[in-house]
Amino acid sequence: MRPSSRSEYLVRFICRGLESRSRPASRAFRTIPAVRTYCLVTNGRCLRGRIYNCVSNGDPVFGIKKSVLICLLTTNAGYKKKDIADRTPLEQYDYLVAIGQLRDDSFQRGIVSLLVDLHTAIKNYHPPPIEYPSIDDLKPKKGILGLLSRHKLHFQRRISPNDIPKGIYLYGDVGCGKTMLMDMFYSTIPATVLSKRRIHFHAFMQDVHKRAHALKVQHGSDFDSIPMLAAALADEARVLCFDEFQVVDVADAMLLRRLFEALVHHGVIFVITSNRAPDDLYRNGIQRQSFIPCIELIKERLHVICLDSPTDYRRIERPLKNVYHSPLDENAKDHAKLWFDYFANPRDPPHHVTHTIWGRELHVPKASGKVAQFTFEQLCGVPMSAADYLELARNYEAFVVTDIPILTLDNKDKARRFITFLDAVYESHGKLVATSAVPFSEILVDNSHDSGRPKEMDRDMLDMIGEMGLNNDTLKSLNLFTGDEEVFAFARALSRLQQMSSAQWVDAED
Repeated sequence: MRPSSRSEYLVRFICRGLESRSRPASRAFRTIPAVRTYCLVTNGRCLRGRIYNCVSNGDPVFGIKKSVLICLLTTNAGYKKKDIADRTPLEQYDYLVAIGQLRDDSFQRGIVSLLVDLHTAIKNYHPPPIEYPSIDDLKPKKGILGLLSRHKLHFQRRISPNDIPKGIYLYGDVGCGKTMLMDMFYSTIPATVLSKRRIHFHAFMQDVHKRAHALKVQHGSDFDSIPMLAAALADEARVLCFDEFQVVDVADAMLLRRLFEALVHHGVIFVITSNRAPDDLYRNGIQRQSFIPCIELIKERLHVICLDSPTDYRRIERPLKNVYHSPLDENAKDHAKLWFDYFANPRDPPHHVTHTIWGRELHVPKASGKVAQFTFEQLCGVPMSAADYLELARNYEAFVVTDIPILTLDNKDKARRFITFLDAVYESHGKLVATSAVPFSEILVDNSHDSGRPKEMDRDMLDMIGEMGLNNDTLKSLNLFTGDEEVFAFARALSRLQQMSSAQWVDAED
């Protein structure tokens, strides 16, 4: 299509869309403040001409660039997501701001500029071919022969660090936009340029342990699985994006130290989000000194950036009041039934389902189609691991959780399980409906009178959590958690619950 005719076609389509207020593109365009003001003052006169000048001549209209305008107003003409991998992170950020999905933030724009640099470097990056180690090299050998073999394997893997683009490590408070920025960056990496993988760190470690176990079963318990596993992971993805990176287990810490080193030697690029600065990872953990080399590697191979934007972007959307219900009155059962029926499949009557994970049975008391319903006791009152909740999140798109009680020191384990469940549902973009005794912001109560327990949390932590709008009683109740990681986890859970209660989240189609 000739440029002039393409411009005319776009203008005709755009203006037809603007006349139909039901179209998402039209609604988004009209919500831009400058456009809304213009339409109110002029009743939309000359709008066609201004759009035509932007499309044909490149003149910005209402402060919107031509590329963003076309992406914005041709959404329903078969252009949806068509060119997203051809945009830079900055162009994608401008687009999301223009359609009202993001608020423009000068600090975030500075971070986006660094993502643009990495995006450009990735497009010009030619990683070395993956060299898998031989099985014999990974089997235990005694004496000098074993040492020489391991040295040879290590040497073969190594490439010059200067040839690998530096990744990015984003850390900051709950709701500061870390995950949004990483996801936006990930969406703009063309899969034809480099293989990529985006995964929650919980799920990644679960996958790593499972595959390492399988290798040891196949080749013997003394088999060194890390080099083979690192080669396979690098072969699958040369860009790895980890969300919610944290280290809380000594086994994970020792495994990560070697795995990260091996992945870097294979030329893998990392983009990581975390609540913690690298130097605060695994703080006070067992054998932490052995994990320090991994921290140093992160600081050497990644640009470490603190996001201190004061806005919690997960709370921007207007809450959908009837997703969560409290208290546990006679209306609670009706609330749960209404939402279960809404998500259920009419052709699949509610029934009990049993899943098998790692040889164990995982019971779902009530399911229909892609919705599952539990009482709080069924979900968090029995021993359940992160793997169990991830399995549920993989199999269901919506969850109804009923009868959530006030959580005290007596049921702290249940609170931890509930937080893990929320993380799994959030990462899978699942829907959550709940009935609880009190609003979620008041769900934790410290019933301990032990004088040895801490009375105050760290001031910075209180400020961080206080920005989410929690009341003083809620802040005090966080002391029932004994570690900083748990406090961060609960704060993150509350912030995510805010986002998951929004109309945009519930109505979104993945």
